[in-house]
Amino acid sequence: MKSYITTPIYYVNGSPHIGHAFTSVMADILKRNREALGYELMLSTGVDEHGQKNQEAAEDKGMSVTDYLDMRCTEFRNVFDKLDVTYDYFVRTSREGHKQAVAGMEQSIFDKDLIVKKNYTGIYCKGCEEFKKESDLTEDGQCALHPTMKVEQTDETNYFLKMEPFRERLLQHIADNPDWIQPEAFRNELTKMLSEPLDDLCISRPKARVTLGIELPFDQDFVTYVWFDALANYLTNIGWPDDAGYEAWWAECEHLIGKDILKPHGVYWPIMLMAAGLPLPKKLSVHSHWTGAGGVKMSKSIGNVVDPIEVIEKLGVDALRWYLARHMRADSDSQISVEFITQSYNTELGNKIGNLLSRAAKFSKARFDGKLPAPGALTAEDEAIRKAVVDATTGMGEWINLADIPARLQAIITVADEMNNYFAEQAPWDLIKNEETRERCQTVIYVTLDSLRVVMEALLQVIPGSAGKALKMLNAPEIATPWKPELDRLKGDSDLGEIETLFPRVQ
Repeated sequence: MKSYITTPIYYVNGSPHIGHAFTSVMADILKRNREALGYELMLSTGVDEHGQKNQEAAEDKGMSVTDYLDMRCTEFRNVFDKLDVTYDYFVRTSREGHKQAVAGMEQSIFDKDLIVKKNYTGIYCKGCEEFKKESDLTEDGQCALHPTMKVEQTDETNYFLKMEPFRERLLQHIADNPDWIQPEAFRNELTKMLSEPLDDLCISRPKARVTLGIELPFDQDFVTYVWFDALANYLTNIGWPDDAGYEAWWAECEHLIGKDILKPHGVYWPIMLMAAGLPLPKKLSVHSHWTGAGGVKMSKSIGNVVDPIEVIEKLGVDALRWYLARHMRADSDSQISVEFITQSYNTELGNKIGNLLSRAAKFSKARFDGKLPAPGALTAEDEAIRKAVVDATTGMGEWINLADIPARLQAIITVADEMNNYFAEQAPWDLIKNEETRERCQTVIYVTLDSLRVVMEALLQVIPGSAGKALKMLNAPEIATPWKPELDRLKGDSDLGEIETLFPRVQ
C-alpha cells in the first residue's frame, strides 16, 4: 500500500513563512498517520527556483542567480528540518532531469496542436506571475491576492495552451469523483471557475523579460511559464517519464495546497495532464489561510507576522506543530499569534497533558522505588477512563484527511481533561497513606500512566519529539505497525525512565 503526499513547491523570493510551515507540517502529520497504518509513504516538498520574482530577488540582493538559489534552498531545508518535517524528496526545479521532463511534456502537447503562438494585450500581475482579466481585479483595479502591487498593462507574443477543449471533461471528473477535491466549499469554488468558457493559458515568457526558466523545446527565444514548470514537479519527483515505477505512486497522489493556488492546481494542472495524456492525481486537499489576531491580515508594518523560527526558538517545535494542527480549519481562515501559540502550549500541552504525566510519573518513582507499580483489580471508574482513552485515540489509528486533524486532537484534549479529573478524584496521595489502600493506589497510578502512554503513542503523529520523550520516560515498549490504541502494554513492576518536565511553562 502506497501513499504519495505533496506540498506545493515554494517560491524562494523570500524567507520561509508560517504558510510554508503550515502546509509542510500538515503533510508530515498525514505522512506519519499513514505510516502508522502500515502504508509506504513518499512526501515531497521543496522550492520553485524559476520565474520573474526569483530572478528579480537575486538582482535585489546583488547575488548571482545560482548563489541566491542555493542560499534560499538551504534556508528552506533548515526550516523544514527544524519543523521535524520528514520529507522523502526535496524538489529543486533547477535539476536537469526535471527540466528535461518538462520540456518533453511541452513538446508532446505542442505536437498535438494544443499549443499556439499568438499576441496578448492585457493585464499582468507580477506577484502572481499571471495574466489577469478585468473580472479578476478589485474595485481599485488591483489583484486581489497582491493589492499593494500595481498590475501592469502588457502587450507581447507568447505561447498558449488550449484550455476550453478540456473544460467539460474536467467538470465531469469532478462530478464523478466528489472526493477528488476537499473540503466541499473548494469543490464548489472550482466548479464555479469552470462554469464559463476558459481562456487559453499562456505557458511561456519571452527571454527578453524573463531568463530564469526552462527553455521551450520548440522556440529558444522563450522560457516556460513558471506554473507549468512547477506543477510538473509532482511527476518528475517520482521518476516520470523514464521510471515505470512512477505509476504506482502517481495513482495514490494527494496534493496539499492553500486556497490561493486552487486555480493552478484545480484547472491548469489537470488540463495539462489531460493534454499530455496522463491520469489526474487522486486528490486535492485544500486549506485556508492564517491571519493575525482579530482576523487582521499579517503584515510586517502591523507587526503581527509569526516567524516559525522565532516561535521554535521561544517555545520549541512541538508548540508550533501543535497549534497549527489543533487550531487550523480547512474551509475557513484561522487566527494565529505568538500569544495564541503560547497560551495553547501552556494550557493544553502543559497543564492538561504534561502536568499529569509529571505528577503521576514522579509520584510513582518516589513511592514505588523508581518503578511503575503492577495494578490490582480494576473498578468501574478505571474501566471508564480506559475506555474513554481508547475511544478518543482510535481516530489516530485510522486514515486521517487534512480537514479531520483538529477534531482528532480535540478528542485527545477532551479525554485529557477526563484523565485529570480521574486522577484528582482517585487521589493516590491519600491512598498511599494506608496499607489497605496501597494496592488501589498502585492501580490508579498504573491506569493513569498506561492511559498516558496510549495518548503519547497517538501524538507521535503530531508532536513526535515530545511524545517520544514521554514514551521513553514511561519505558514504553516498541510500537507495532499498524498502530491502534491498546491498553496494558506497560509492564507492572518495571523501571521508569528519567522524569523531566515535558512542556516547561513559558511566560
